[in-house]
Amino acid sequence: MPKNIFSRVQSRSLTRHHKIAMAGVATLGAAAIGFSAVPSGASTKTTTEAAQPAAVAYSTQQIKDVKASVTDQMAGASLKAEQIAAQKKADAAAAAKKKAAAEAAKKKAEAAREAKEAASRAAKRAEAKKAAKKTYPNNLDGWIRESLDVMKKHGIPGSYDGIKRNIIRESSGNPKAINNWDINAINGIPSKGLLQVIPPTFKHWHVPGTSWDIYDPVANITAACNYAADKYGSMDNVDSAY
Repeated sequence: MPKNIFSRVQSRSLTRHHKIAMAGVATLGAAAIGFSAVPSGASTKTTTEAAQPAAVAYSTQQIKDVKASVTDQMAGASLKAEQIAAQKKADAAAAAKKKAAAEAAKKKAEAAREAKEAASRAAKRAEAKKAAKKTYPNNLDGWIRESLDVMKKHGIPGSYDGIKRNIIRESSGNPKAINNWDINAINGIPSKGLLQVIPPTFKHWHVPGTSWDIYDPVANITAACNYAADKYGSMDNVDSAY
């Protein structure tokens, strides 16, 4: 038989009577392929041997779980950092607000104090101005009224009527009156002025802001009323020699 004919027969015979065994592990193992071809009249035997790789446990779910866990941890850390930053920002804002409120309260208190002091100074100036402008007639009525104003500043009690009543009894309203006949006169210290005050008493109970002249009407009245307030509670309580 010619060679080319044999080749064609052999090719057809291989197609019908031979088997092709193939085994492969694409990803994890090695592959082995056994191939055997014999003529159609002969016995056919095909063997295939392949090294089987060890089983590997693998799951995409595990990777997903790990990635999810890491992502969650990163998200949690990021959230915690944001919360801390937000808390710090809130604390700083609260501290700034508290400081601003304290400063505003301090300024308000200072302004109130300054306003109060200014009002007090204005009142004192007005009172001083009023006192400076106030005039009294140079008579018994004027002397008593001026004495009462001085007594008021020093907290000395007494009324217009109580003072006038004792003046009329003691001197009849004469600021230069002098007693030269009583025991005081005999002892060399006669009573003098509107309310007949002896010099030692006048000196001891003299009221600041008045004259040191015992015959000065206002000075005489205020010193006598000061003495009477200490001994009797008020000139109003005096009805006779004192």
